Amino acid sequence: MNGLAKERLVSRGCKLVGCGSGVPSLQISNDDLAKWVDTNDEWISARTGIRNRRVIAGKDSLIGLAAEAARGALQMAQVDPDDVDLILMCTSTPEDLFGSASQIQKALGCKRHPLSYDITAACSGFLLGLVSAACHIRGGGFSNVLVIGADAISRYVDWSDRSSCILFGDGAGAVLLQACDVEEDGLFGFDLHSDGDGRRHLNAGIKEKEMDQKLGSNVSLIGFPPKNVTYSCLQMNGKEVFRFAVRTVPQSIEAALQKARLSSSNIDWLLLHQANQRIIDAVATRLEFPSERVISNVANYGNTSAASIPLALDEAVRSGQVEAGHLIAASGFGAGLTWASAIIRWG
Repeated sequence: MNGLAKERLVSRGCKLVGCGSGVPSLQISNDDLAKWVDTNDEWISARTGIRNRRVIAGKDSLIGLAAEAARGALQMAQVDPDDVDLILMCTSTPEDLFGSASQIQKALGCKRHPLSYDITAACSGFLLGLVSAACHIRGGGFSNVLVIGADAISRYVDWSDRSSCILFGDGAGAVLLQACDVEEDGLFGFDLHSDGDGRRHLNAGIKEKEMDQKLGSNVSLIGFPPKNVTYSCLQMNGKEVFRFAVRTVPQSIEAALQKARLSSSNIDWLLLHQANQRIIDAVATRLEFPSERVISNVANYGNTSAASIPLALDEAVRSGQVEAGHLIAASGFGAGLTWASAIIRWG
């Protein structure tokens, strides 16, 4: 690497300057769920900490929620849509098989047609998007990158399965990552992993549809034409996912802290993927984080997958809980299996 290239890579930092969120209008309470499956509010809240969740219905769409979240981030940062250089849509439930990011760009009216693409990493997706955005800024010369976490998991939930349907909701959250002087850099360290062997514990794989009888009678080649496929409902082994999260997340956060040359005592807030309050509490206990320094909104939204971290961050910033200069240890974990942690500064 020549000296000029090396200087260019180390002379830029990135910082979080805006956030926003969007949630469906339809709210489903635990009592509402009890009308469909054999459950009740006490059973759900005791095991998960969840009391309500939002579900896409009617005129709501995932693209609409994501665009709403993005607009909120841009407005807070006082950045015009035409100044956005890149849009990263972190989702596992796009409304188009080929991706939804370009539709966010269209909805925002970005006239310069910035590159927009999807990142699929389930509940870890937002943090992978955040690190990717930092790489684009530090090494690619980008100035303003929108990172959106948005998912509509309700579309893939078996609403007759009380072990899984109680957990999930829909929503979107976004942040604007902006180039800055290296001294102001707001991403201090990160830790990213995946383990494909864990897929058996949490997945929503494809399944074949029945072939049309009329077409099938004229088929002469075995296996052709291939059958159309659809995605199955989400399948989860809750106990194994719980063990995975409680074991790997503290290790990942500690690794990110070590890379950042910080300790937990330097951190103002712990912000975990909002999967289950019991997981959040268990991780906080292992890391010796006091409950008053843990951000949680899982009670109101349930598990919103890639949306959960930016959605919780947006609420915490707008309520005054998180202030400029505060350090946050964030971690996402879920299907893949994947897990990711980052040490970030707000503002």
